This record gives sequence, structure tokens and C-alpha cells, in this order.
Amino acid sequence: MFDRPLKILMVASEVVPFAKVGGLADVAGSLPKALAFGANEQGNDVRIVLPHYKGIEGVDYALDFPVSLAGRLRTCILRKAKIEAQYKGQTREIPVYLTGNYHYFYRDGIYAFPDDAERFAFFCFAVLEMLPRLGWQPDIIHCNDWQTGPIPLLLKTHYAHDPFYQKISAVYTIHNLQYQGNFPRETLRLFNLGDDYFRPDRLEFYGTFSFMKAGILYADVISTVSKTYAQEIQTPAFGERMDGLLRMRAKDLYGIVNGINYHEFNPATDPRIHRNYSADNIADKKENKFALQKEMDLPIKDVPVLGIVSRLVAQKGLDLIDEIAEELMQLDIQLVVLGTGDPYYHKMFERLKRSYPQKIGLQLGFNPVLAQRIYAGADIFLMPSRFEPCGLGQLIAMRYGTIPVVRATGGLADTVTEFNPATLCGNGFVFTGYSGRELYAAIARALKLYRDNPDVWQRLVKNAMLLDFSWARSAVEYLQLYREAISRNAVALRTA
Repeated sequence: MFDRPLKILMVASEVVPFAKVGGLADVAGSLPKALAFGANEQGNDVRIVLPHYKGIEGVDYALDFPVSLAGRLRTCILRKAKIEAQYKGQTREIPVYLTGNYHYFYRDGIYAFPDDAERFAFFCFAVLEMLPRLGWQPDIIHCNDWQTGPIPLLLKTHYAHDPFYQKISAVYTIHNLQYQGNFPRETLRLFNLGDDYFRPDRLEFYGTFSFMKAGILYADVISTVSKTYAQEIQTPAFGERMDGLLRMRAKDLYGIVNGINYHEFNPATDPRIHRNYSADNIADKKENKFALQKEMDLPIKDVPVLGIVSRLVAQKGLDLIDEIAEELMQLDIQLVVLGTGDPYYHKMFERLKRSYPQKIGLQLGFNPVLAQRIYAGADIFLMPSRFEPCGLGQLIAMRYGTIPVVRATGGLADTVTEFNPATLCGNGFVFTGYSGRELYAAIARALKLYRDNPDVWQRLVKNAMLLDFSWARSAVEYLQLYREAISRNAVALRTA
């Protein structure tokens, strides 16, 4: 039964190129493209659904239908679009559905509204209600993050006895356990659930109704975005008070490292960088450094350039940079920073820029073109994260031959290994303890190799560039996960 193509519905609150706030959008827009070609000759029937937010244009009307929410009927206007997947000269179109409702989604912004519980409850119901109206019955609904957590719950409650839904299996992916979608007890009414569901062994979570807990508790299989993070979140240190629940479901919890789009992130063809290059002509990479220095108003010279492209928040370990900043600035280096986030870190980097204008290049904001130029132009990429479910920055940096210095946590631990100059194995520099001293020591090891042994450094760069972190690799693991979910749902149906 598992040799046949699968029908897969990817459900997310944001999807590139339609709506993006964070890395979830990249995953939800890229993984389906790899799944469409799949691990068999026929590929898979993959479709995507997200809310129809204000500002999303170029989509066509498909149909409309009622959605019952807390005893009231709301109208869902379903629209459709498509994205293209390309692989080895082949092109396939992936249908994209957008669930619209003027009251809930015609607003500036995506999240952080007082009625987010109601908005995304509507979305979850609309996703399930659209399926029979489309005449399409997926094998798998792949739910992502808290906004989609109630879908597995609904499949196991309201829709459990409907033959159309019984064989649909649910996979729930945690992209960041910090963001849980916890709302007041009254949220139960949105799902027409009684008070018997507001118990610690069900949906109650420290006095709230938790969208994420619903996904973790009721999905057939749970995944997160790296193997190490899957282990870390089962501990009190990283579990965000859900570690007990995750330990309870440990046999159903898997870690799969995210990929990146190797067509988009390709230094040999990327039109956004100043000089194209590849693992076969690494020397041309240096022209990108000089162009980056000029763009950031830094002295143009061949010194090690350290890059940061990040959300500027506490999770990213920026306090460690602050701790060693004065010491770093005494070295013959330059530091280029792009990002936005917490005003505290904005001020921190602005202060450094004022003190060391010849050594710090800074742009506060989101600039995807400059991001690519930093990935291509820097020599070393810093990710000293406090925690990191997967991380995409280190994957993109390695694709461009920029060597990561990372803390061994989450996806960083799964993707970056310490380089050994004796064996020429490894792809970066790694530290374990959360301290500025350990970060400084890792940077020092990288700088020593860069300065003392250019030939070995070039071998390290080639090591990084030849790694495969494409979605094609991850898609194979997801297809295995889907088959596991189908098997578990089938067993549950037989024993019900």
C-alpha cells in the first residue's frame, strides 16, 4: 500500500510566497515542492492551504461554504492559486488553497490580534470542511505549529465517525515550542467541546486552552525540525512546561532537519550576489567580500569578515556577543549584522557601531538581498543560539562557503561538526556551554585556521559547500513519517 503516491495536504498559517513572518513560511513553501516529486516515479499529490490574508493578490475564486463556530455560521470564501515545483528538468504545479473571511483575515498583519483563538479556530474548521467540497480526500494532513494544532483534535472528535475523514492521518510539526497558542478556558466553546475536555490529561494547560497541546496530544505522529531538538524538548530546560506531555508521546516523536531550496540558494547562479562562484572556483567568493565591505561602508581589505543574519532576540545568544564585543573589536576583523527584533539588541549593535565605525557594518531591518550578500561575502557566520529548533542560517551560510560558528543545540548540533585540521573532517566550529568565553574560543579557532593555513581553510570551505541540506533529502524522511502515521491511524481504527 505504501508504494503508491500519497495525497498530502500541507496546512500552515504562513507560506512563501504568499505570506511570511518567520522560517515556517519557508518550510511550508519548499517542502511540498520536494514531496511533489517524492520517492517514487509518480511523485505525490501535494496541496497547500493557508488563510487568505489582506494583501495576497492574484488568486482565483473557487467556492464558498459555511463554517460553524461556537454555534454561529461564518462564511469561508475559498480561493486558489498554485506554485511550481521543478526537479531535473521537470515542472509540476502544486495547488494552493486560501481560506478567506473578511472579518478574520482582512487586516494589516498576520498574528497578535486579541481574537487569534477565534481566527485560527475558524481556519482549522475551514480546512476540514473544504475537503469534501473539493472532492479530495488526503491520506495525510500535515499540520504546522500552534495555529493548526486543533486539526488533529477535530479529526479525533467531531469528525471521528464520518467515513470521509476516518482514514485521514495527522502529522503535527513543532517548529518552535515557545509559541504555543494558549488561550482562556472559554476557547473550548469555539470547538463545541464540553468542560470534560478541560482537564490536565486533555486540553487544559496551566489554566488555559492550548492549541499546541491539542496537536501534540491528538496527532498520529509528531515531528520537530531536528533530532537534537526532539530530545531537548523532552527536558525541563527546553520543554516550555510541555516536556512531560512530550515524554508521554516519546515513541511518536521524530526529528527531521529542515532543508533549504537549492535552486534559490545557489552561489553559482544567485543573481543577488556580486560575483557567482562554486566549490570549483572558491577564489571568486572573495570578490563578494570586497563588494559587501563597500556596501556596508567598511574599509575594503582582506580581513576576516564575521556575519550575522538573524532575528535580534534573546533566543539567538546575542548577549554572548555583547559579553565579548570589546575583546572581539581588538582583533583585525570586521562584523556585519543584519536583523530586527528587540530594541535592546538594536541599541546594543548601534552602540558598537558608534564605537567602532570602521569595524561594524549594521542594518536594522529585513533585507533579503543584503542577507544573500552577507551569506556570500562573509568568511564566518555566527549563530551562538541559546536554543535553535533547526536554524536555516547555518545551512544557507554553508551552501555559500561561509563557515558557521555555532553553539551545539538543536539543529545546529545536528548540522555543524567541529573541523579537525588533521583529518580535514568537519564543517564548522562548535562550542557547548552557554558562555561568552566559549564563543570567543570557537571564534579564535576559526580565525587561527583562516590566518595560519589558507589551504586548509579552503578545504573547510569546500567541505561546507559540498554538503547536501536540500529538501529532497528531508522529503524522503517525511514520506517515511507519513507512512508511519498512516499505519498508526489504521491500528487505532481497528482497535476503536
